[in-house]
Amino acid sequence: MASSSSSSRQMKHQVFLSFRGEDTRLNFTVHLLQALKDKGLNVFFDEEKLEKGEELSHALSQAIAASDLSILVLSKDYASSQSCLAELSDIMDRKRKPTDKHIVLPIFYHVDPSDVRNIGGTFKTSFEEHESKRPIEDMKRWKVAFAEIGASKGWHIEGGKSDRFETEYIKDVVEYVLKKLNSNCRSVSEELVGIDDQKKKLLVLIEQAGIHVIGLWGMSGIGKTTLADAVYKEVSPKFECSLFLQNISEKIKKQGSESLRNELLSKLLNNTLSIGYPYHERLNNKKILLVFDDVTDPDQMDFVGVKYFGPGSKIIVTSRDIQVLRNGGANHIHEVKKLNMNDSFQLFSTYAFQLLNLPVDFKYLSFKFVEYAQGNPLALKVLGLKLYTKSIKEWKSEVTKLKQCGEIKLSHILKSSLDGLDEIEKNIFLDVACIFKGQHLNYVEKILNNYYKGARCGISKLVGKCLLEVKYESISMHGMLEEMGKDIVMQESEYPGKRSRLWNCKDVEEVISYDKGTDLIKGIKVDMTEVDSLQFCATAFEKMHKLRYINISFPKKMLWLKKLYANQVESISLPDELRFLRWDVYPFKSLSGFNPKNLVVLKLLHGNMEQLWNEDDDMNLTNLREIDVSYCKNLRKMHNLSGAINLELLRCIGCESLVELWSEDDHIELVNLREIYVSECKNIRKICNLSRAINLEFLDCSYSKSLVELWNEDDRMDLVHLRKIYFDGCVNLRKIPNLSRAINLEFLGCSNCKSLVELPCLNHLASLHQYSLRLNGCYSLKKFPKVPRPFCSLDLPETKVEEVSDSIKDLHKLETLWLGKSKVKKVSINILKLEFLRKLDLSGCPIEEVSLPFDPLCNLQHLKMSGSAVKNVSIKLESLRKLNLSGCPMVKFPEIQEA
Repeated sequence: MASSSSSSRQMKHQVFLSFRGEDTRLNFTVHLLQALKDKGLNVFFDEEKLEKGEELSHALSQAIAASDLSILVLSKDYASSQSCLAELSDIMDRKRKPTDKHIVLPIFYHVDPSDVRNIGGTFKTSFEEHESKRPIEDMKRWKVAFAEIGASKGWHIEGGKSDRFETEYIKDVVEYVLKKLNSNCRSVSEELVGIDDQKKKLLVLIEQAGIHVIGLWGMSGIGKTTLADAVYKEVSPKFECSLFLQNISEKIKKQGSESLRNELLSKLLNNTLSIGYPYHERLNNKKILLVFDDVTDPDQMDFVGVKYFGPGSKIIVTSRDIQVLRNGGANHIHEVKKLNMNDSFQLFSTYAFQLLNLPVDFKYLSFKFVEYAQGNPLALKVLGLKLYTKSIKEWKSEVTKLKQCGEIKLSHILKSSLDGLDEIEKNIFLDVACIFKGQHLNYVEKILNNYYKGARCGISKLVGKCLLEVKYESISMHGMLEEMGKDIVMQESEYPGKRSRLWNCKDVEEVISYDKGTDLIKGIKVDMTEVDSLQFCATAFEKMHKLRYINISFPKKMLWLKKLYANQVESISLPDELRFLRWDVYPFKSLSGFNPKNLVVLKLLHGNMEQLWNEDDDMNLTNLREIDVSYCKNLRKMHNLSGAINLELLRCIGCESLVELWSEDDHIELVNLREIYVSECKNIRKICNLSRAINLEFLDCSYSKSLVELWNEDDRMDLVHLRKIYFDGCVNLRKIPNLSRAINLEFLGCSNCKSLVELPCLNHLASLHQYSLRLNGCYSLKKFPKVPRPFCSLDLPETKVEEVSDSIKDLHKLETLWLGKSKVKKVSINILKLEFLRKLDLSGCPIEEVSLPFDPLCNLQHLKMSGSAVKNVSIKLESLRKLNLSGCPMVKFPEIQEA
């Protein structure tokens, strides 16, 4: 155990020493402590004995949290101390955190590491004694931690005559600790918080002979210059001459490239005279370190003749544009990373409080600001300095303002990132900032690509310039870049109706309610959580001829609130330029009168429509990729999709009035359709012919309670791309048609299909695995299913299966077979061929006699037949571990061979 030798709760310790006092306090541990102190290390060490069973003190918990490294001396009675186990658990909790760099070093002192790993020997006895006194959760936590430390790399001191002297071990431990702490140290400078790991990587690259030019790439304010400067200061003494040139693009604009080049060469060559071209040879003889900061053009990387620098010379270049670095010939490009949460809090608190720790009262508000800054060092500094010495009330006020405008200084710096963008790239940036941030990348690309030529390339360039980023397949951007983009749009006009994009709810309400729209408006986004109500008239969008995007969204928890009013009209006039239409709780009865010729995505969740458009309307749906009309409870049919040849997704979840998707007679060429969702459509009775949907991958009909049949057996269904089918909860579905062509099927969900009588043959579906076939609750299933041969488990409880058929022999890898409460009366003798079968459940079955010689089932361990009608059973198995015959009308208890 350990206890503090200092009364200071905030004392920072480099090493936390955990040990069992009675075992090692007066010998090994005290010598180790002295050796660590002799090297100048600050060690947390017990100087008071805690009684056995005492809870881990607050001081000990704080000491563990404040230490960089923990040494655990694991002696024979270590586990007998509950406080030692509590220490160990806290230490291992830190070690498991991915962002925590806490180092843990075990010393196995006169104990076998395998006893620690497996909780054997004296440790087993200690844990057994604790179990009667401690909660189950504590015991579980302690055992996990003990096993983990036992598997960790450390020192094993056996203590026998042939073993080394303990002093030698102590010397090794101290040297290793110093090495680990040196490699794990963090810079104390507020400017350098969180960059040590990145600096180390760059220092390694500096030493590599084949790397001449190193590029540092990242968004404005991320720390490119700071990182380059840190590396420059550390390695510059190793070079004959070195130079750090900040803001090179700005200097070239002001000074001109030739003038600046001569100035730099004069400094590199220690020559104040004019420089002519003979400087090449002089540069060739010098080992030079040069840093070019904020390069925007590849030509800037060579304007001083870096190719003439002598052997061993290094050039570090920072840029917001990765393509500049590539085209400029960088041998290696390093992306400068954002700060993690711990480093963000440290940097923020340094500027906001001039402290290394956050005051308790400000923790929640600090989290808000740190979250807003998203790991950007510049943002953290600017926000922290602004809040310094301010009250909690003022902090709360600043939180409210965060989403209204960015900091002026920061905006000025971030706006420089937009320099050099063409019109398409600028528009894409503004579209994402105002309308599409957080949406799926593929989804946004489809929409934008329909309007901008080369939208995908534009997005790629913006990502390369750190103006956009892709996270988990979604398109995003730094929060301050978003605010900057919105600020640019706000500056277009003081009148909302004359701006290109609207997102502020008051602005949208003014334009919509008072008919102030113009043809300058390209996109509208409304978060209905911020609006009391919104009144629409039939002509609300008539003047917005260039409107491309409408995004009116409700959070799920507010969908029941009626906030949109339709002024007693059945439809609304929408502009033909629309590419994206999302309108939650759409209040009109149809989209009639709207020509969706340019529409790419249609989302009308929880809408009031009875139909999308009239059945006889000749609709041009060529560009339509996605339709989502989920929870439109009045929608009865998807009329006229014949022109939607590029439709990829159709989602109609929870459409309670929907009877069919389309008529059997409709010849719909949905060759690109990949996903269909008709789950929770309680009145749909049949899934129509999908023979033209040759690329269908996903079909979800779950909980459509009236669904009786799918397509006809004679429909030529080419389902070669189909991967997942969900029929779960379709309580009236009696039969699933032939799936012989669905050769790539990976998942088939049929749970709680209470009327399902039989399954089609599935044994040819090589991609279908046992855990992806769900049959629980299929109470009417009568035939033993033919499933793929590699199945290891088969679950058929509570079904009407009466016989385990002869085909059971084909499942040669089967390990578990669950038939509890089914109607099984007979088990085929072929079950004896299943040499890997370990568990068999026939409980509650009407089977009366099991006369099979179970001996061939050499691996059978669990046999459960409780509550069955079995009277006689012959069992002579050495492998058997559990046998349950409770509730059986046994005539004679079976003879069981002893193991």
